[in-house]
Amino acid sequence: MSQHIGKLCRSAASSFLLFLLVDVGVSDGSASKENAAVTHVTAWPSLLTTRETWHLLVTQTPAKEKAKEGETVVLNCRFHSPQRPFLADLMVKWYKEDEKGQMDLLENNMTILPNNSRVFMGGDLSQGDASLVILNVTTSDHGIYFCEVTLPDGKVVTGDGTKLRIRRALGLFGIEESIGTIIGVVAAGIGGVVVLIIVLTPQLRRCVLCMRQGSRQG
Repeated sequence: MSQHIGKLCRSAASSFLLFLLVDVGVSDGSASKENAAVTHVTAWPSLLTTRETWHLLVTQTPAKEKAKEGETVVLNCRFHSPQRPFLADLMVKWYKEDEKGQMDLLENNMTILPNNSRVFMGGDLSQGDASLVILNVTTSDHGIYFCEVTLPDGKVVTGDGTKLRIRRALGLFGIEESIGTIIGVVAAGIGGVVVLIIVLTPQLRRCVLCMRQGSRQG
């Protein structure tokens, strides 16, 4: 009888220990899952806060530029970002618009014109300077020049443009004027001659009549 009671006690003790072990395991598993869930939830905000919106300001100066044939022209283009990104990683493009349409001059920070070493980027991108240099300008370089910067996220920001006018040498008395000024001077001269003819014609007629009358009386 005592042996039977001892077996029952040992069996009960074993069952109790097994219950404790199972309960602890379940509790640990639940706690692990709960902690994992918490970790997963708290990780999302950290990912969202690392994404920044790029804001870039592109400034071109001056709005208008004049130069003489053969001179060197620098068209300023500066850009700035409040986030202070790695400015050297940005892609810069320059293009010109005139009566013939649009012409790309520089793309991906490099000149794309064939056999043309007159046009190149002379600024330091790491300092936010993407200025364009044009050597030995000619009348064909006139037009409006635009500086375009592409951000790493693909967003494109373009400056307001710089209008370039080239003045040419007439070769007469060493006078140098722009094409527009030359046309204006010629038009003004022609207009003055026409006005003189209109004003003087009646007086000339009177003089001719007076001369005829005097010759008849004589």
